[in-house]
Amino acid sequence: MAQTRKEILEFIRAKSAHPMRMKELARALGIPPEEYREFRGQVKALVDTGELVKLRRGRIGVATEMDVIVGPISVNRSGVGFVAREGEPTDIMIPATQLSTALDGDRVMVRLTGHLGDRPTGSVVRVVERTRRNIVGTFQKTPHFFCVRPDNPRIHRDIYIPSSHTAGAREGEKVVCRLTVWDDPYVNPEGEISERIGFPGQPGVDMLTVIKSFDLPEEFPEEVRNEGEKAAARLSEEPEEGRLDLTGECIYTIDPADAKDHDDAVNVTRTPRGYRLGVHIADVSHFVQPGTALDAEGFKRGNSVYLPGMVIPMLPESLSNDVCSLKPNRKRLTFSVFMDFDRAGKMLSWEIRPSAIKSRAKLSYEEVQEFFDKGLPEGAGRRKLERVAENLTTARELARLLSARRFAEGSLDFDLPEAKITLNEKGEVIELGNRVRLESHRLIEEFMLSANKAVALEMFRSAQAFLYRVHDRPDMEKLEAFSAMVARLGYRFPVSPTTKPGDLARFLETVKDKPEAEFINELMLRSLKKAVYQRNNVGHFGLAFTHYTHFTSPIRRYPDLLVHRLLRMRRPDGKYSPAAARRIPAVIDHAGKHCSETERIAEAAEREAVKVKQVQYMARHVGDFFGGIISGVTGFGFFVRLDNLGAEGLVRVSTIDDDYYRFDEQRYALIGRRTGRMFRLGDRVEVGVLSVDKVNNEIALFAPGLPAQAKAGSGPKGKRKKKGWAEAQPPKAKTPARTRTAPPGYGRTRKKRPR
Repeated sequence: MAQTRKEILEFIRAKSAHPMRMKELARALGIPPEEYREFRGQVKALVDTGELVKLRRGRIGVATEMDVIVGPISVNRSGVGFVAREGEPTDIMIPATQLSTALDGDRVMVRLTGHLGDRPTGSVVRVVERTRRNIVGTFQKTPHFFCVRPDNPRIHRDIYIPSSHTAGAREGEKVVCRLTVWDDPYVNPEGEISERIGFPGQPGVDMLTVIKSFDLPEEFPEEVRNEGEKAAARLSEEPEEGRLDLTGECIYTIDPADAKDHDDAVNVTRTPRGYRLGVHIADVSHFVQPGTALDAEGFKRGNSVYLPGMVIPMLPESLSNDVCSLKPNRKRLTFSVFMDFDRAGKMLSWEIRPSAIKSRAKLSYEEVQEFFDKGLPEGAGRRKLERVAENLTTARELARLLSARRFAEGSLDFDLPEAKITLNEKGEVIELGNRVRLESHRLIEEFMLSANKAVALEMFRSAQAFLYRVHDRPDMEKLEAFSAMVARLGYRFPVSPTTKPGDLARFLETVKDKPEAEFINELMLRSLKKAVYQRNNVGHFGLAFTHYTHFTSPIRRYPDLLVHRLLRMRRPDGKYSPAAARRIPAVIDHAGKHCSETERIAEAAEREAVKVKQVQYMARHVGDFFGGIISGVTGFGFFVRLDNLGAEGLVRVSTIDDDYYRFDEQRYALIGRRTGRMFRLGDRVEVGVLSVDKVNNEIALFAPGLPAQAKAGSGPKGKRKKKGWAEAQPPKAKTPARTRTAPPGYGRTRKKRPR
């Protein structure tokens, strides 16, 4: 076949003055008769992918020249779709009536139909490719048919289930179904039950529902487990040639108390010029070889996923929790980055070497923080800390210098609360709150940032293809929207095409002590682009780094494992071999795109799982009062984020009965027509819990006729018991007694937040 698909497409774009029929196009390209059948197949494939479009009378044209756009569609809760246009800041809006049979995530062909204000509008011509998805929902039976009501609010149609494809599911049971037929937008889609999960309220069903909804892996295939055990046997006590022996050095790990996968260790010493920092990362690339089933599974997963009470690891536990985990007093293989800093915290030089270490101590963040605050403890933990006390003190000095220097250079610090969920043996929530960010957390964060930066600089200066962690500059349109939003809260934030990270950092500093600081931090974070993995280094805007990568967590992130491999593949002169240099760019591009997507899915699953547990907890507090901040205002009500809980609920206008309220879009506020009472974005309010819908994960709140004020004697959650509400609500079941700690395996959290 002389002509490839790419050549056919380029010819039509460059030389075709108008859409052509198939044979006319073949003649223009000089396709011989014996190759016409293959050529026809190539053109049809281009039509199937949406790059070409078949018009009336059989003519074929380029989609983009026919006001037709092809891309993935995102459907919001209200049923409106959006399709991004490459190189354009504004998405195409698809009204709910014009979605045809498209579902959220499908690849669709869209025809432009007009404009609504500055936004183009369109209609779905056809679904080019269905997203392979699990649809999780509740099985329902009516007198005439069976159906599944999806949990996902972005799927607005119930799925009809033929009686022969119910898999024996029962009324009210959570199930997984797959779409089988949907060609007509005027009838509901049809599907089949692929798995029964269980009834709501049964132990484990809530997290299993999240796992199935996001199509997360549950178990490792037997072949992968076997390869993991064989790979673990590669840990030899014999010194490896070229590997630096650091087993006699004072090196230690600092992690969450319940962590099992210790992938980083550190040590800091003073030098005549300042400080020398060593960051030692588990050498996972020694054990996970390219081309194996173990590597393929790690790539497929992309990253570990952390859900309340459980973790879905990227690698089998024989590696992640054993030979790759930097356990104390055990020889472990590592990649070490040695960095020299002056007394002001400026990085002077660095060196990257394969190494072997023996950690002197396994420390928790809380133990290190207690040492910083009170010195050496009495009792069992004293001896462990004595071995590393001097090193820790020096590490604290360096971390403070690095932090001060980074923020002075404009790095952003979104100190947003992270949910802390304590569970009992059944997976039920017994305590809900926010994690406290300690100085010990910041110390490890600064050291990991420095190591990632040094590795990126090393590879950039050697001019080799590499996988960077990049965070592009924000769009002006989003920055202007943020500026307009905070202006309604009474703050001035001017923006321009030259806005720098430091400008945003200084603005955050001015509001850090304000009641609405957390909300403004989140607004700014939403206005920025998402960090991704790619070969083209555009720097990291949020960190204000010109060069950055992910190197420090190869146990739980595949990009870090790939970065280790790229370091290994260099020759002594720092270059790849010619053969490697030719194939590495394609490997990097594929991995970067895939791992950016798996990271997005993992984050969405983690958010959903946290929300499920928050809703479960709040279901036991119907009628109780909480303080919070208004996090969103619409014409039908306002959303409130509850203090120290992270849970968010909706106060509907219909529940505020002291006045008629109108929505002031300019001020993002609901204002009473008679009283002038105002509910404004960022305001503090007190609300009561009206009801909780565990099926749809929604919390309904109500606003009592009281001014927002601090409540004397309120507990750590800011809760105040209900008063005078017994006649409006049924008696509430007693809350189980709280325990202070969770059993082993519950409440495990992400070690460090990736940036």
